[in-house]
Amino acid sequence: MSDSRVGLTVTHRRYVPYSHAHYAGNLVDGAYALGLFGDVATEVCIRTDGDEGLFASYSDVQFRAPMKAGDVLEVVATVTRVGTRSRTIEFEARVVCRGRPDRSESAAEVLETPVVAVTATGTVVVPLPA
Repeated sequence: MSDSRVGLTVTHRRYVPYSHAHYAGNLVDGAYALGLFGDVATEVCIRTDGDEGLFASYSDVQFRAPMKAGDVLEVVATVTRVGTRSRTIEFEARVVCRGRPDRSESAAEVLETPVVAVTATGTVVVPLPA
């Protein structure tokens, strides 16, 4: 039996303000993406179960490329497994636009090919249906 919730995909986009730069070179710490994964997981739970749910765990997190202040991140969550109360979700954070302070203070560009910055697999739990 197939569950129609498997394959549900939710996408958020977020501009990374310069006030979030944490390291030299305007780098943003990896936890920034994890916070965004929590936001998109909340929408997944609302759409699948009518509840915000709770993030239970990550089974894998891979930091693949830097995220920088001035980036526009596209964060995608896809449901890959549905249990009685748990949902497994695959996450990906991609840089789709990047600031270009080398050109001018406010210069930026759309990346022809998005850069995958962070991937993860996580589990959320929701209450049993009433």
